[in-house]
Amino acid sequence: MPLDLIQTELGKDRSELTEKVEALNARFRHHSAHDVMHGAIDQIEDLALVSSFGAESVVLLHMAAVVDKMTPVLFVDTQMLFTETLEYQQEVSERLGLKNVQIIRAEDEDVKRDDPYGALRLRDTDACCNLRKTFPLQKALTGYCGWITGRKRFQSGTRAALEFFEVEDGTGRIKVNPLAHWAPVDVRAYMEENNLPRHPLVAKGYPSIGCAPCTSPVKEGEDPRAGRWRDQNKEECGIHFVDGKMVRAGETT
Repeated sequence: MPLDLIQTELGKDRSELTEKVEALNARFRHHSAHDVMHGAIDQIEDLALVSSFGAESVVLLHMAAVVDKMTPVLFVDTQMLFTETLEYQQEVSERLGLKNVQIIRAEDEDVKRDDPYGALRLRDTDACCNLRKTFPLQKALTGYCGWITGRKRFQSGTRAALEFFEVEDGTGRIKVNPLAHWAPVDVRAYMEENNLPRHPLVAKGYPSIGCAPCTSPVKEGEDPRAGRWRDQNKEECGIHFVDGKMVRAGETT
């Protein structure tokens, strides 16, 4: 359903969308992440899972596959990813039987105009992320009423009260956070219990994986995201939105 029709579906009023989200949170407040995933896919029309196929992505992908292998999965290929990530994406998709993986890329003409030599990242990392990831994903999401993220409360203070369901300001979409209450140990346990394949770069010291030019190994004792944009005043690629604008600080997926 196009976003310009979502108000018809949900009552032509933001308050009704808020009421829907509040009702979903009340219903699933004491339920498991899998229950939230199942409820989201069942209750929210035109819902997509956005996945980086990174270090922890396989958890949500597995949950979605258990519920419905036709769940749309949006994977942004920035064309600067590690070869290991591209291979992992294919491996996980095949192993889980995902049948609706959509590979999102920036338009060729946009890349030729704004980054013809692949050097934009050297002078403006934000612009590079916007060109290759944020804007293509924002465009891809316009056809959906909601999307599933991997955000968790423990990741930052701004997420301490993160709910399973929330209204995304400025877009009219519902954001679903099935892992909101999970800790790192829960992620590891789920992967082990379900014998899920790990991203090959994790064993090489990459606990957080982005584009190859902007990701480095993390040393023992460092923050897991220390290898992302190392030595730069940047922490997020910016794929979340508030009032139609990108949000970076404390907003990863």
